[in-house]
Amino acid sequence: MLEHESVNDTGPLDPDGRVILYGVGWWQYESMLAIRGDASGVRIAYLEGALEIVSPSKAHERIKKTIARLVEAYADETGISFEGYGSMTMRNAPKERGAEPDECYLVGGGQGEPNLVIGVVWTSGGLDKQRLYAGLGIAELWVWNDGKLDVYALRGEEYLAVPRSQLLPGLDLALLARFVDVPSQTVAVRAFRSALKAMG
Repeated sequence: MLEHESVNDTGPLDPDGRVILYGVGWWQYESMLAIRGDASGVRIAYLEGALEIVSPSKAHERIKKTIARLVEAYADETGISFEGYGSMTMRNAPKERGAEPDECYLVGGGQGEPNLVIGVVWTSGGLDKQRLYAGLGIAELWVWNDGKLDVYALRGEEYLAVPRSQLLPGLDLALLARFVDVPSQTVAVRAFRSALKAMG
């Protein structure tokens, strides 16, 4: 029998909408993805029988897109191979995991699956994203929370908090974070590029 909960947060004025269903089989998760199709607007995640449906808020989407544009600007300025896959659906049936991150990238060139996921924590609650992405084998998970980016590197089957990215070791994450709340993304990216050039 399916059980569900609605997660309401009283913090932000523009909260994400989130519903979590429990007791969901993998086939039901696959069916939900098929029904939704390519339509945007909601993200679906699955972790060992729990299915999360999130409708990200406007503020959530603005923050994740600003971070994406800043990181992409850094890769462009430094000549790093950096392939973006947005919110692509990642799945691993044997491990009962599926996710659609805010942003994901393949860093360092070559072929393969994304090795960097960026997520924004805007409202509380939801599935354990560290367990979810660790099970999907994502090398690094960056989490924006309360004005800063925290970086987690996969060690075995768990994430370990690290002081800087190992995929992008030259990136000053504290510097990048200073530009996330600039109201204009265009202004933020231009100012960030200028700061990078000034650093040499």
